[in-house]
Amino acid sequence: MSTQPVRQRKRASTLMVRPAPSKISRAIVQLGHLTFPAAIGRNGRTALKREGDGKSPISTIGLLHGFYRGDRLPGIATALPMQRTRKSMLWCDEPSSPNYNRLVKAPFAPSHEEMMRKDGLYDVCLVLDWNITSRSRNRGSAIFMHLIRPGYEPTAGCVALHPRDMRRILPHLRKGTKIRIL
Repeated sequence: MSTQPVRQRKRASTLMVRPAPSKISRAIVQLGHLTFPAAIGRNGRTALKREGDGKSPISTIGLLHGFYRGDRLPGIATALPMQRTRKSMLWCDEPSSPNYNRLVKAPFAPSHEEMMRKDGLYDVCLVLDWNITSRSRNRGSAIFMHLIRPGYEPTAGCVALHPRDMRRILPHLRKGTKIRIL
């Protein structure tokens, strides 16, 4: 099943991700007048993102496309290009690989993440243009907007939302929507 078309409505040009006052690994995502709690990198945020630092990049990042688990979340409504996740989909996070910060297919020997996860974090996974269009080794990989762990546990550098909040945001997104992490 593919994503459902969305009626033309005004789409958000920028999604704001502001630090929450409670913890360095928590944030508030703002879309117009709507706000949602979120988890970010376990070590907070940084303007100098490095592979494995556990920090979310402080930057304005374009939204490219997304992946979804059609077997778990059918009927996603969005204008953002979305692809159904397959078992063979992996994301390379090995800086020395020519496929660094790219979607690859299994089998794949260098370090990678499985896109079809058992824990459900990537049931909806939006790809942010962090170190993708213009790649540099060790600048960070797999910076996504995905679903949260229980208790809003921190991420490795991504922005994570509750599934109900992700569903509320998706209809407003399109390719090129900006995610501004402050």
